[in-house]
Amino acid sequence: MIIYHNPRCRKSREALQIIQTLRLEYQIIEYLKNPLSEADLKDLIKKLGVNADSLLRKNEILFKEKYSGKKIGEKEILKAIAENPILMERPIIVQGNKAVIGRPPEKIMELV
Repeated sequence: MIIYHNPRCRKSREALQIIQTLRLEYQIIEYLKNPLSEADLKDLIKKLGVNADSLLRKNEILFKEKYSGKKIGEKEILKAIAENPILMERPIIVQGNKAVIGRPPEKIMELV
């Protein structure tokens, strides 16, 4: 199991706690320190079964300043997140070929 984690995010910490409580094997990727490439993000949305727009944190100041009110396509979204990982929704938990956005954190249960 992989958790794309931001230790400053309460929901991300709650998701990690659930994983630890269930004693699941996991790997933490702090995506702000180790940003995902556009190819990695494309693979991630495939595992999530969503479109790229679902990965965007639309309440982030950066999003509001640069993208709010603009129509941007999937390629532009993936590029924006790759260049500005703060724009990626969190936490994201991956198990094999499936993934969930851990909001609420209990969504992790869909993977176990």
